[in-house]
Amino acid sequence: MQRSMSRASSHFCDLDLEEDEDDNNLKALEEGSEEEEQKPVPHAPTKREQPSKSSKPKESRLSIILLDQGLFTVYKRLFVVCLILNITGLVLAATGHFPYARRRATLFSIGNILALTLCRSEAFLRVVFWLAVSILGWSWVPLRLRTATTSLLQSLGGIHSGCGVSSIAWLIYALVLTLNDRENTSPEIIGVASTILSLLCLSSLAAFPLVRHLHHNVFERTHRFAGWTALSQLWAFIILTISYDPKTKSYSNQLGSRLIKQQEFWLTVGITILIIIPWVTVRCVPVKVSAPSGHASIIKFEGGMKAGILGRISPSPLSEWHAFGIISDGKREHMMLAGAVGDFTKSLVSDPPSHLWVRQPCSANVCLLWVAKGIEQNFGKEIKEMVSGHLKEKVIVHDTALLGRPNVSQMSVDAARRWRAQVVIVTSNPEGSRDVVNACKAAGIPAFGPIWDS
Repeated sequence: MQRSMSRASSHFCDLDLEEDEDDNNLKALEEGSEEEEQKPVPHAPTKREQPSKSSKPKESRLSIILLDQGLFTVYKRLFVVCLILNITGLVLAATGHFPYARRRATLFSIGNILALTLCRSEAFLRVVFWLAVSILGWSWVPLRLRTATTSLLQSLGGIHSGCGVSSIAWLIYALVLTLNDRENTSPEIIGVASTILSLLCLSSLAAFPLVRHLHHNVFERTHRFAGWTALSQLWAFIILTISYDPKTKSYSNQLGSRLIKQQEFWLTVGITILIIIPWVTVRCVPVKVSAPSGHASIIKFEGGMKAGILGRISPSPLSEWHAFGIISDGKREHMMLAGAVGDFTKSLVSDPPSHLWVRQPCSANVCLLWVAKGIEQNFGKEIKEMVSGHLKEKVIVHDTALLGRPNVSQMSVDAARRWRAQVVIVTSNPEGSRDVVNACKAAGIPAFGPIWDS
């Protein structure tokens, strides 16, 4: 199967054009050699060999990045619409036709930051995609509507970029108003606002297509760390602004009652929650990496998972994340197939890691240890078959009528260690629950049991 000869999308950062073209040319020559030998190629006699007119000059990397997708993509349309709406509001505020926006220019800047954060929040986007599939997934929904919605959801980055630029514009406007009325504010507030503006500008410049594609690692680190620093400064700005009293030119200690009444505070809370949510799911897990060739690697993880969803991995969670589709039969393991294109994916081939950082879903991956007497007689054949039908690596069923009474506490500790369980939940009588919980805690394994007899 030959590679597509179309130009690489400007949404991707790894554009090894020269290598790709050489590979394609070599492959075309090898596959076409047989046909050329069998079929004579007519050749018009000329005094001098002329270069083929159909051959196009090699396009520069810059032109591919900036011009490949045209001027009217959905991404760019969303960017322009978002920018026009904000500029319209800004002009109305500056000319006195939108007094609320003039008084609350900072609020509009923070609102844009919340919107751009939503467009990059996986938790929010999972809900949006689930709703889109649930509502539009029916066969009677027109295909045109479904494809238009898909195109819109695929290009939410346009809103992200548009809101980013708009937040800078609103913040500049708010800062100008503050400087014109500097007698009623403090130098600290002006300094923090200026710092936020500088960080937002730095983040936007790093996201400029040329910088993003040619220096992707610089973009990722700058965008991430500048954004986090700007968020911390935003909290400082909110607290300073709300607690400052222009009459006494001092800061008030009665902050709590004022904070909860301010819209800026609640928008900033929303931004903070959206940024924290993905980090709650970050884990370092063992992996097995194999490389069938120098062009790709297969990364295997323990545990089955639903196929077709997206997973993210990282060698260093604070600096970079890479997304790949998940392949799984839903049983013992799942895997990712990564083409060796960028620095990270090439390192998977040359220096396979033993562990990688992942973002795991917050769902319970349960393993079961069931100790009971006469399971089939007491609980029925159907229940026994249902429990025993699961993978033996995930379920241990011990019938004391057949196998004798074990040391349940030690058995629980051993099973928790083998399964690398994060926590043990015990359902037993008070004595049994107490013994298992105490044994697990003594082994350094978090454990919980019922307070009363279950």
